[in-house]
Amino acid sequence: MPTPLTPPARFIDPRGQRFGAGLSAVIFVIAFAFGLPWLAVLVGLNLLVASAFGARLFLPGRPWPLVRRALRLGKTEPEHEYPPRFAQALGGTFVAVAAIAFFVGLPVGGWILVAAVAALQTLLAVTGYCLGCRLYFLRWWIPSLFAGLFGRNDRLLKLPIQGPLPRAGQ
Repeated sequence: MPTPLTPPARFIDPRGQRFGAGLSAVIFVIAFAFGLPWLAVLVGLNLLVASAFGARLFLPGRPWPLVRRALRLGKTEPEHEYPPRFAQALGGTFVAVAAIAFFVGLPVGGWILVAAVAALQTLLAVTGYCLGCRLYFLRWWIPSLFAGLFGRNDRLLKLPIQGPLPRAGQ
C-alpha cells in the first residue's frame, strides 16, 4: 500500500516502449546521416523529460496510443514504468554528455556516445531486451552480492551492529 509520500505504481505497455525506442533510433540515424547534432540532442532531451515524468507526462503528440488503435492491437501484460524510466535517464545522460562534446568541439566523441545510445535503442526495438532496465535491477543485486562476498550482512538487514563483526569461519 503506497504511503502518502510514495506515488502509486504505474504500469506501461512494453510495446509502446519498444516503438519509442525504434523511433528514437531512426531519428538518431537521420541526425548522424545529415550531420545534425542538434537533432540528436533533441532526442536526448526527450529521453530526459520522459524519464523525469514517465507515464504522468501527457503529450498530445505521443504516437503509441494512436499506433496501437490503428493496428487494433489488444491488451498485453503491462510492466512497471521505473526500469524503462531509468534506462531513458541513462540514455538521456549519455546524449547530454554528447551535447557537451559537440559544444566543446569534439564531434567524433559526441557521435560515438549518440551511436551507443542508438545501438541500445535499436536492440530494445528489435529484440525487446533493455540493457538499461537490467541495470536498474542491479541496484538490488550488487549490494547483496557484495555483502555476501565479504560476509557483511549488516547493511542488508539494517540492524544496528555493536562491536566488531565476526570473521568468516567463526
